[in-house]
Amino acid sequence: MMAGEKVAVDAGAIRAGAAGYLSDEALPRYEIIKCHSAEFHRGAWALIKEIEGIASHRPDETVVNVALAAVEGARGRLLEIERAGLLGEHERVQRLARSILALCDHFETLTGTVMCLACDQKIEDTDAVNPGRIHARCASRGRPRR
Repeated sequence: MMAGEKVAVDAGAIRAGAAGYLSDEALPRYEIIKCHSAEFHRGAWALIKEIEGIASHRPDETVVNVALAAVEGARGRLLEIERAGLLGEHERVQRLARSILALCDHFETLTGTVMCLACDQKIEDTDAVNPGRIHARCASRGRPRR
């Protein structure tokens, strides 16, 4: 990578990490929770930076203002202190993961990226049953529980 070269945010990978954490029904070990917390902090700040960059060029659009409201909500989650006990900390990180999913949704809306509602993977124009909503291969699965 050259100096000054911009690195694109991989919203799909960030989304997959958050969705995976939320889909796990077992209470993770403390070390796992802390690793995810750090990962989600990095992802949230990267998404916030991108959304604010887009907003600086399109300040009067309603969709941008809605995304900026989600940014403020995510900032609040990022400022939450560690909770007492394993369950308390797990619940805090779950809230952060939900904020990550919201930021990903807004980032994808602002950039025109379309994600499958069933598998959270990018949809290309050629593989959608209902263009912009779900892959043909995912049509029978439905949206995952969050």
